[in-house]
Amino acid sequence: MQETITIALDMMSGDHDISSSVPAAWSILKKHNDLSLILVGDENKIEKLLDPEMKKLEGTKYSILHTDEAIKMDDEILVALRTKKKSSMRLGIELVRDKKADACVSAGNTGALMALSKIILKMIDGIDRPAICGALPTKSGSMHMLDLGANVECNSDHLLQFAIMGAALVQSLEISDNPRIGLLNVGSEEFKGNDTIKAASQKINESPLNYIGFVEGDEMFTGNCDLVVTDGFAGNIALKSIEGVANIISHFIKDEFKKSLLTQITALISYPVMRAVKKKMDPRRYNGASLLGLKGIVVKSHGGADSYAFERAINTAYYEVKNNILEQIKTSISKQSNSNAEIF
Repeated sequence: MQETITIALDMMSGDHDISSSVPAAWSILKKHNDLSLILVGDENKIEKLLDPEMKKLEGTKYSILHTDEAIKMDDEILVALRTKKKSSMRLGIELVRDKKADACVSAGNTGALMALSKIILKMIDGIDRPAICGALPTKSGSMHMLDLGANVECNSDHLLQFAIMGAALVQSLEISDNPRIGLLNVGSEEFKGNDTIKAASQKINESPLNYIGFVEGDEMFTGNCDLVVTDGFAGNIALKSIEGVANIISHFIKDEFKKSLLTQITALISYPVMRAVKKKMDPRRYNGASLLGLKGIVVKSHGGADSYAFERAINTAYYEVKNNILEQIKTSISKQSNSNAEIF
């Protein structure tokens, strides 16, 4: 196992620019002795926000790769790829390609990040498309779901590949040695779903994976499944719906507690419970979606991430490197190819 893990941080992308990424960098460095960071962005702006204690570690725990060019959230993808050759996002990914960094974390434009990663890093042999995989809360902890938006249309082979990659990720993060995998569908019965879903179900069932069958949207959070597989269209809608429901529940609770003196007293009494529930449902805890299928580790942070959320994304990248997720995916794909070569 390698002694030092080096992660490149795209400091210029996202809604908050470096105001979130700089404090996140300092916080994560204090938690991992074997971590080193390359801060890719405007050196003058970064230096102004650095903690004095962190500055003492320059050259040993972190370095700065200067660029003042960034891909914005509203940039057209093709224009960004062609004209912004020195963007912080591109330079961060190139560091991974050139083996100067073990992973890259960015809060930038998802489409641009996916396109650049695929062009620069290339795909793992046996994988047709990259997929976005993220964690979501459940009754018993958390589960992972993919694809969360990279591929609007998928065939059954793609869904099988997603299942293999997602299972390898869950195993590498030591969540489960034999992750339970469900395929998102409109019903749990075998006859339900379109032809693609039915074919994917058969292929996953015939693989060495621990496949538990179809799962419906309301079953994802029971804790009975470690990984939910779907196409990017349904996955992204599910993710955004979950975020929306969480926000509206929070809004409803706050409104009810403000209605009268009695409800305000109730709010004070129930504060410890509500705080615990809020912590479990806090989307920042689950920030950091993995771009799986690439010949390098890239983690996408939410564009609006604050420092805590961005730190969680860095932490995700750290453990993917530490637990050698790339080799686990390659090994899993190789095993599947050998057992059922015609799939690929």
